[in-house]
Formats: sequence, C-alpha cells, structure tokens
Amino acid sequence: MRPQRLPVLGLTLLLLASAASRAATVTTPGIIAQTTAATFACMRWMPVGVCFWLRCSWTGCRVRTSLKVGHYNPDLVVSVYNELGGNPWAEIRATLGLAQRAAATGLLGALLPVPIDSAGNRTEGTGDRKDHRNLVFRESDAIGHPLSTLSGLVAGVGLVCESQTTSFFPYFQSGLDALSWRQEIPEIFYAASWVPGLREVGTFPLQTWGSVHPRTGWTTQAEEPKAAAVTAQRAGDIVTRTGQPHVYVPLTGPSSGSQRVWPPGPLVEKDARTGTWQMLAPRPEASCNVFGTNDLVGLSGWGGGRVDAAGDYVWNLWRPYQCCSRRGQWFLFDINWISYPP
Repeated sequence: MRPQRLPVLGLTLLLLASAASRAATVTTPGIIAQTTAATFACMRWMPVGVCFWLRCSWTGCRVRTSLKVGHYNPDLVVSVYNELGGNPWAEIRATLGLAQRAAATGLLGALLPVPIDSAGNRTEGTGDRKDHRNLVFRESDAIGHPLSTLSGLVAGVGLVCESQTTSFFPYFQSGLDALSWRQEIPEIFYAASWVPGLREVGTFPLQTWGSVHPRTGWTTQAEEPKAAAVTAQRAGDIVTRTGQPHVYVPLTGPSSGSQRVWPPGPLVEKDARTGTWQMLAPRPEASCNVFGTNDLVGLSGWGGGRVDAAGDYVWNLWRPYQCCSRRGQWFLFDINWISYPP
C-alpha cells in the first residue's frame, strides 16, 4: 500500500506549492468585506460645516442650507506584484492580465527588456560577492475600488461624498507604462531622482524606506514589504496628478449634479491628510496608516508578518473628501466650523 501513497503525497506538495506561489490572492467579495471591516477606522466621517445655496422659483428667491460632511473614500485598490499580468486581484488578473502581457510584450516588448516571469522581476546579489539582495523590481496596478461607484449612487442622500474613481477602471497598469516604469525615462530627470533626501518615504537619512522618485518599478530596499509599499506610493503619486510623463488616466471629477464636492488633492508621502493605506494582502488589516513608519527601535520591523511568498501585495488607498447636497440652483458659499481632514 505504501507505493500508492507517493502520488498522493506528490500531489499534495504540488498543491501546497501552488497555493504558496499565489499566497496574496484577493477577490472582489474579499476586498469589499475587508473595506467594510475598516470603515470606522479609515472613513473618519464627520460633519464639518454648512453650505449656502440660492434657490429661485416664480414666487421669488431664498437662501437654503445643507450640511457639509467630510470623510475618506476607498478610491483605489493598488496592487504590487511580481509577474507581469499576474495582479493578485483575481478578477482583474482574469480580465486585464492577459491584455497587459500582450501589450507589454508586443510593440514595446520588441524595443525594451520586458520581464515576463517572476525570475526576471528581481535582481539579487550573487553568493560569491556577498551582495545584499535589495534591488527589487515590481509591477503595479491602480484600479478603481469596487465600492467607488456605490458612493455615486448614494451621493444624493447627502451624507456620503462621490468618489473620483469608477469601480474596476484601470487608472494605471505598469505593463502599459513600460518606457517610464522600466527605463526611468524621463523620471531620471526629476531632481528628486538623484538628490538624496527629496520626496523620501520615511525620514532621511537615518530611517527611510526609499524615495518616491524615480517613479519606476525599481526599488533599493532590503525588506520586500517596504519596497512594495514604496512602489504603491509611486503608483498613487502618479494617478492623483495630471500631466505626468506616464501612460495612465488621472483621477478627475466627480461629476455628480446632486452635490458640490471638494475632492482630495495629490497624494503626498507621510501626509495622512492626502491619503492613507489599508493593507489587504498578504496580511489583512482593519486600520489605515501612511508609509514610512520609524521601526528602528522595535523588536521586529514594519515588514515583520507582512512578507508574501510570491512577492505580491495589495492595499486600499483611502482619500479625504468634503461635500454637501445641492439645495438650490446656485452655490453661494460654505463655512467650515472645523478643519478637515483633521
């Protein structure tokens, strides 16, 4: 009977290896569930002021008011991953992954060195030279959060602000941005790309995770989770700005006629007033923070417990909005009784 158990054992090991290679896989229902679990910690909803409107009819005009609220929206799901087209978000991998691989390895692939398998996406030190294995390359996608469109549907209630993003829309895919993401062109010409201390994720020089510039897939960082976080920050930095030298769709709007919305500005590293991050994988978290934590005095670094076997990482990007419901044909002015974001 013992020889008959060997195929079963081999199949079991194969399945375990397959599961480990895709350890960070997330699904749309899972993203929604994890986002919902973090609502109280990350949304930070509060009334912040009042808006004044002028409403006119055939009987005359009068001033009406509406409550102004502020809160964070889960705008984007930002994935950082090892294999081109292998987004750990299962539904996005199935729908957009193949197209991304085809585009990156087509015309651009004939001109640029585009890595396809995971082995090509990380450059490590050699054993004889005893180098640190700290030069990491990762792909990244910024996709509209599954709940983004829902915010627009309930915007008329007046207690939720419409998001700038559309659910499942690909705002950035690094495989389509091959020239900038792989060759640092023209990113290398930004001053922050070659002057140490500019746009650092962390505190330079004692404690830094890496620089936002150059906004490419290459990161020098000994801890892989921190390298992935810097890469996610770069993707968020690109899509929340207009006119960047990348292939992407900037976040604009919203366009709802039922609200006046004050959308967030560009994402800035270490500034929670511009956006915060919630890890979805490999370690689901129900809180939001900025990257760049000083972990020099801790017993375990920030990356402890956050290392993924396949090198794949996923975060929600929450961004702050203010809005008020329309109560007339013309907006007059608004008064904030507290500063938001706090």
